[in-house]
Amino acid sequence: MDFGDTPEEAAFRAECRAWLQANAEPKASADDYFGRDMNAEQRMEAARLWQGKKAAAGFGAITWPKLLGGRGGTPMQELIWRQEEGRAKVPTGMFNVSLGMVLPSVLAHASPEVLALHVPPALSGKNLWCQLLSEPGAGSDLGMVRTRAERATDGRQGWIVNGQKVWTSLAQFAQFGLVLARTNPQASKFEGLTTFFLDMRSPGIAVRPIRQAGGESEFNEVFFEDVFVPDSQMVGKLGGGWKVTLTGLMAERLAIGAVMPAELWRTTAGLLADHRFDGKPALQDGRLRERWADLYLKEQALWLLQCRALTALSKGRQPGPEMSGAKNVAAAALQSFSYFAIDLLGERGVLAASELGERFAMVERLWFGSAGMRIAGGTDEVVLNSIGERVLGLAAEPRVDKDLPFCELLA
Repeated sequence: MDFGDTPEEAAFRAECRAWLQANAEPKASADDYFGRDMNAEQRMEAARLWQGKKAAAGFGAITWPKLLGGRGGTPMQELIWRQEEGRAKVPTGMFNVSLGMVLPSVLAHASPEVLALHVPPALSGKNLWCQLLSEPGAGSDLGMVRTRAERATDGRQGWIVNGQKVWTSLAQFAQFGLVLARTNPQASKFEGLTTFFLDMRSPGIAVRPIRQAGGESEFNEVFFEDVFVPDSQMVGKLGGGWKVTLTGLMAERLAIGAVMPAELWRTTAGLLADHRFDGKPALQDGRLRERWADLYLKEQALWLLQCRALTALSKGRQPGPEMSGAKNVAAAALQSFSYFAIDLLGERGVLAASELGERFAMVERLWFGSAGMRIAGGTDEVVLNSIGERVLGLAAEPRVDKDLPFCELLA
């Protein structure tokens, strides 16, 4: 495989680089990031402005159709844009769920009328979408969703939603949400589900932020009490919610697999060069060099997995189930990096980044957040099961609940 840019790709890279140089500040270092001194509301507002600026210039959604405000570009152009944008000090993460996970499901399954009305304001950053999937009793086994949608009996053409979701990213800022609800408890756990989109300001919706270990409140609990959703807001077919969800989950796993900071191993090399271990330069310790090499190999494995996905997309195919592995590799590498950096500090590792210096701000964020990435989008074990069954052809684990009516599973 040739990893170099084609002449067309080189021209596009130059276009991206020139626009970013004119519209954004470059990062001071590999571990620099936007919004270090901002609160969540300020970062969100900055992200909306940046997304709108990108969209107006044709960089907001590289691969989306031009009719919906995208560029109609190739997956390789999307990768090139991400590489170049990653070198700029800009708010890149706040729309990952909205545009990278939720909207792919909407694009694939919603009606043309819904797309025409709702995609442009999502692309411009005016509207943020959240993903309402996980519940207290339905996380890794998402088929156990209990949030229910029942036909309205008061003459209105629609559904009444009741239930609870949890770990919903940025719901406190979202204008719209894509919710997976059970519409037929008599069907099997996967066949009785339907997807709807709803206005997060609808009567009966309550959002409660969850305070995390690092002090942020990125995730939320969301409660639904007699929330009315019209028929026109169904996404996909009645009972087809699991198909819609799988579209989003694959996009989520690929998105999580793409968040590895560029050349993380070089950042690690800088930390090693600046520290001593057991009274000698850290780079002279074979155990530390081995951990450094392991991180490098994980990073290269992720890059090759991403190249495989791009090759499939460039040939008109969808990435296979093996791409779920990219999520596992990225999460493990980010966690390994943060643990490695903390270990290098020894007893000083208990100090906050504010006391250690700005270069440790990224280490601190990854220390608190990387473990959650091994759960988001499917736990390591769930993803490995998928790879074992769908890639390696191993026998599936016994599942007595797969074909039973959902109502019997609760008995």
